[in-house]
Amino acid sequence: MKITKDMTIGEALRIYPDAARILMSFGMGCIACPSAQGETIEEAAMVHGLDVNEIMQELNKETV
Repeated sequence: MKITKDMTIGEALRIYPDAARILMSFGMGCIACPSAQGETIEEAAMVHGLDVNEIMQELNKETV
């Protein structure tokens, strides 16, 4: 299943637990934060000043 930028971080982690390693490699330590259950990957990327497309490319490189 493909991960999309409008999925919450929590959803992505349930679908693909290794997403934690990838998100952390971008400096997104928010994976354990309670707001991760309601915050989308795109929202988290914006908060952290990251390129969501680059993150999505890495996340889906291994899940497709």
